[in-house]
Amino acid sequence: MTPHLADTPVLTTERLTLRAPAPRDADAFIRFFTSERSRFVGGPKTPREAWNFFGTEIGHWALRGYGLFTVTRTGEDRALGMVGHWFPLGWAETEIGWLIFDAADEGTGIAREAAAACVAHAWGPLGWTSVVSYIDHGNDRSVALAEKLGARLDPDAPQPATSKGETVLVYRHPRPESVA
Repeated sequence: MTPHLADTPVLTTERLTLRAPAPRDADAFIRFFTSERSRFVGGPKTPREAWNFFGTEIGHWALRGYGLFTVTRTGEDRALGMVGHWFPLGWAETEIGWLIFDAADEGTGIAREAAAACVAHAWGPLGWTSVVSYIDHGNDRSVALAEKLGARLDPDAPQPATSKGETVLVYRHPRPESVA
């Protein structure tokens, strides 16, 4: 029997399927979080720390009823990254976050397509009243993605309680009615 999160929705876009994280995604997640690629999202970590953090991702779904989806190409099952809804203890606001596991998949529009679906899901079915993305200083690719999604820097937004006490950039996503 393969463990799964039975109530997790599946989001689909033109090219992608966003599904619940599953044990088969752990190796790609751990490879990412033990590499320098993870430096803007809390890494690099040891393999054990990365494994524990993967458990946190799954546990977030159980505790909050939402979380980061595993992103795959429709019709395939290789985990390309994780994108979705995040609100751990100490976060000031509900967040849309993203990470792409392999550098070869960056710049292909995967993160943008998946994040746009998650922003729509946050405003719609989740009924969120605010949506931000917390971005580390120096993470220019994530800043560019947030801006492509229509988010704007909000220098007056409250900061999340990070483990090291550092500040981050807060990008606020516009409500759908304000985009029209």
